[in-house]
Amino acid sequence: MATAAAAKRKPVFVKVEQLKPGTTGHTLVAKVLSSNTVLQKGRPGAAAAGPAARPTKIAECLIGDETGCILFTARNEQVDLLKPESTVIIRNAKIDMFKGSMRLAVDKWGRIEVTEPASFNVKEDNNLSLVEYELVNVAEE
Repeated sequence: MATAAAAKRKPVFVKVEQLKPGTTGHTLVAKVLSSNTVLQKGRPGAAAAGPAARPTKIAECLIGDETGCILFTARNEQVDLLKPESTVIIRNAKIDMFKGSMRLAVDKWGRIEVTEPASFNVKEDNNLSLVEYELVNVAEE
């Protein structure tokens, strides 16, 4: 069993400014600047009615580090972890595209942990979610 633990790759922490469209497997430390609930449906007592009836909660959280900031799409219990002013470690995150701009997200393969408050100040004037990307199809000859 010791070999399995040794085979695990040590996470490489990235900075927000290094995030690019279509990339996955990001691990980063970020401060939460704001959280805005964009979708809340279902009844709190509906969980007994089966998985389809479970309440859904989605929030867009502006997170960042000393290189820039990006919108993080938090789902359900992730929303409770991403409270403004908290510092989080986001593991195995991916970039989703939403209306031509980048959003950071964590699916079932990733993890969010609240950690010690970070000492850096977030660079708020470099918001990667404000950059619009255009889908370009490259013609193959």
